[in-house]
Amino acid sequence: MDYELVAEEFLSKIFKLHQEKQGLFTEGLRGETVALIYLEKMGGGVSPCEISDKMAVSSARVAVILNGLEKKGFITRRIDSDDRRQIIVDLTEDGLEQARKNFQNAKDVYVDMLQFLGEQDAEAFVRIMGRLIEFAPKIINERRWQ
Repeated sequence: MDYELVAEEFLSKIFKLHQEKQGLFTEGLRGETVALIYLEKMGGGVSPCEISDKMAVSSARVAVILNGLEKKGFITRRIDSDDRRQIIVDLTEDGLEQARKNFQNAKDVYVDMLQFLGEQDAEAFVRIMGRLIEFAPKIINERRWQ
């Protein structure tokens, strides 16, 4: 098998998804949506730095996201009682409700996609994605973009 050719084909399909605004794997799973879901899964009490690390976005981007969420009444920010230099982010009741709604919406999209694939292909797809997710950090760290 010519893995370089297959990799090129894979990349062209990924680029096509993004060009056609069909980011099936990321649409709706960015920015405020991901921050809300992450805060809900962690039970709140998370620092902006941790959000930045987990979302792999800059601290400036996280500040913009948190400002938007705060304006919508989805989060509150408070000073950490143990380290007054740190800010802690918590979900409000509205934020918790929105996080759960966002998660359900994302799950519904993936259910539709997996049903489209059928049982066998869906199971194979999830298994293969799991393997890639396990392997990706190793290969990325070895190759580091030059």
